[in-house]
Amino acid sequence: MPIKIDNKLPAKQILENENIFVMPEDRAVTQDIRPLKIVILNLMPTKVETETQLLRLLSNSPIQVEVDLLQMATHVSKNTSAEYLLNFYKTFDEIKDNKYDGMVVTGAPVEQLEFEDVDYWPELCKIFDWSKTNVYSTFFICWGAQAALYHFYGLKKYKLDKKMFGIFPHRSLDALHPILRGFDDVFYVPHSRHTEIRREDIALVKDLQIISYSDIAGVHLVSDMACRNFFATGHSEYDRYTLAREYERDIRNNKPIDIPYNYYPDDDPTQTPVMRWRGAANLLFTNWLNYFVYQQTPYDLSQL
Repeated sequence: MPIKIDNKLPAKQILENENIFVMPEDRAVTQDIRPLKIVILNLMPTKVETETQLLRLLSNSPIQVEVDLLQMATHVSKNTSAEYLLNFYKTFDEIKDNKYDGMVVTGAPVEQLEFEDVDYWPELCKIFDWSKTNVYSTFFICWGAQAALYHFYGLKKYKLDKKMFGIFPHRSLDALHPILRGFDDVFYVPHSRHTEIRREDIALVKDLQIISYSDIAGVHLVSDMACRNFFATGHSEYDRYTLAREYERDIRNNKPIDIPYNYYPDDDPTQTPVMRWRGAANLLFTNWLNYFVYQQTPYDLSQL
């Protein structure tokens, strides 16, 4: 997929080095097609790393995509400069009158807080409500998924005895669902979280369907019955070394952390992590864009 982003965005050079087709704006405007308009609400402190991971996955299809990056106006980032955010990110007030084919909401390192104690919670709820009328399909990731399920359906999150951390096997609970079309019988997804949502709680909500599950990591992918919203508890977007960086960070900070499950060969952190989830990650985002965004959204976004 040719993906249209700001020429100065750091992700552009990284993706081009990986032979991913990144389209400059001057070329994009000469194409007589309507690109998919996607907004990424990036709640992660590692903005450049996260935006690069997501752009990599959104680029894996023939459809042209135009991306806006969104930040929270009510939160001061400690890890990303104000200049970077000003140059590449928009606030909700700047995009609230726009219509989008799709939106991705990332995770955030705030899962051990109560939702209402997160400093930007009121603004996030406003964006969630806005998405119901201004976005055709939304893909929520990890804490973003927990937050949306809590906001829309009142589903609680539960603290785990220890961090769910590693690469876990999953299986489909609906073999015919288009979001998992082309998936193997067993596929792998990275998880990195201290909390969970529970299968028995979701089963009580008639508007929700659990699509995939892990006997170790629990619920993975959930959708509403209209397939307008998808909620993923894992991080398919992670690159090879994301968990390694998290593991080394926690070791440096003397935090209790196990070696990531099913990640290093022989559980040896000096070895190169095995990439087991790339194929499933690309399929997941390609299927979402194709079946639930491109083929469903109206050509004229004003009719959304």
